[in-house]
Amino acid sequence: MPESNPEQEPQSQWLETTGPICLIVTAQLAPIANLNRFQPAGFPEVGHVIYDAPRDDGRTEKVCIVDSPASMANHLETVCFAGASDVGLHPDLVGLPHVLCVTDREGSNEHKDRIVVTSLTEGHRIASDYFLDGKLIEDGQPSAETFRHRLRRQFEIIEVKKDKTYFIPPETWWSIYETILQYDPNSLVHGVMFAKEQIKISRLLTAHLEAFGADRVGRSGVKFDRLGKTTSGQPIFAVDEETAREIRATFIIDLALLRSYGRNEHGLNNPQKRLLLDLAIWKIAQLLARPFRYRSGCQLKCESLVLSTEPRAGFEAQLPSVDMQASIRACHFPSDPIARVYYPASELFKPEREEQEATPSTEEKAGEEESED
Repeated sequence: MPESNPEQEPQSQWLETTGPICLIVTAQLAPIANLNRFQPAGFPEVGHVIYDAPRDDGRTEKVCIVDSPASMANHLETVCFAGASDVGLHPDLVGLPHVLCVTDREGSNEHKDRIVVTSLTEGHRIASDYFLDGKLIEDGQPSAETFRHRLRRQFEIIEVKKDKTYFIPPETWWSIYETILQYDPNSLVHGVMFAKEQIKISRLLTAHLEAFGADRVGRSGVKFDRLGKTTSGQPIFAVDEETAREIRATFIIDLALLRSYGRNEHGLNNPQKRLLLDLAIWKIAQLLARPFRYRSGCQLKCESLVLSTEPRAGFEAQLPSVDMQASIRACHFPSDPIARVYYPASELFKPEREEQEATPSTEEKAGEEESED
C-alpha cells in the first residue's frame, strides 16, 4: 500500500485547531438473511431497555437500546485481534503498544510469560489492577516496583496522602497523555480511569447502537433434561426479541478532545494524535466491513453509511482509508512495544476456602476463650 499524502486527507484537516468539533459516522444496519427479529442486550429481571423518544411532530417513538456505549467499546476492541481468541493482534496493528498481564508457567518459576489478560480485553484497560498491582518484566525478570508506582512517577503527579490522595498540576496532564500513549493508545481511544490517582480521561470514541420503531416479540424456550440428573427438571422460559423500523449505529469521534491532548511542544504531537484518530476510524471500519455478531441472535450487517462533522451538515461518503502501519511507524515506538507485567500465579490462582470453613465455629471460639482464660 503506497504511503498516504497528508495534504490530501481529511484527517489532517480534522486535527487543525480550526477543525470541526467532532466526526460523526452513522450506519444503517439490518439483520442478516433478511430476518425480521434480533436480540438486544438485556439482563435478568430487567430485560431489554425500551424508551419513548419525543419527535418534532409531537408524537413519541419506541426506541430500543441494542448496545450501550460501554458494550460497543468492547465490540470495537474485539476487532483488534487476528481471530476469535484474544491472542495475537490483527496484522494491521502489529507494533501497536499494549500491556499484557503474564504469570508463571505451570510447574516453573523461571518462565513468567503465560498470558492472563491484556489491556485490550480488560474492562478498565491499562488501569486494571491486574496490571497496576503487578511488576513490569525487565530483562526477563520482574522489576522492583509495581506498575502502579512506575506510572505515578511517569505521570509526575504529587502524592498528598500516602496511597490515597494525589494532586495533579495542570501541566502534568501532558505527561499523563504521553505515558498512556507509550503503553496503550487504546486506553486513550476508549477512555480510562485510575481511581486511586483520581485520573479520568473521557472516551475519544463513543458508539451507540439503537433500534427505532421497536416492538417487543415474546416467545418461549424449553430446556430438556433427558437423563433426569439435574434439579431443574424441564423448565419453560420466556425469550424476548425485537423488531424495528430502523437499526442505527452512531459513532462519535471527539476531535476537540483529541486536539487537546497536545499543544505546541507539550503533550502529544500530530503524528501521535493522528495515530489515535486513525485507530478510531480503523475500528469503526472493521466493525462495519462485514456482518458482525453482537451476540447470539443479533448478527447485523451495514447497509449504508453517512459521514458528517459538527457543525457541518452530513453527506453520504465512505470512511477515509487509513494506513495503520504508517501511523504506528510515525510514532517511533520501541522495537518491542509490548509491556509485560508479572503477577504471581500463587496469588492469581490461590484457592479460597468457603466462608463457613474459614470462620471458626461457636464451639471452637468457646474452646479458645476457655483456654485463654
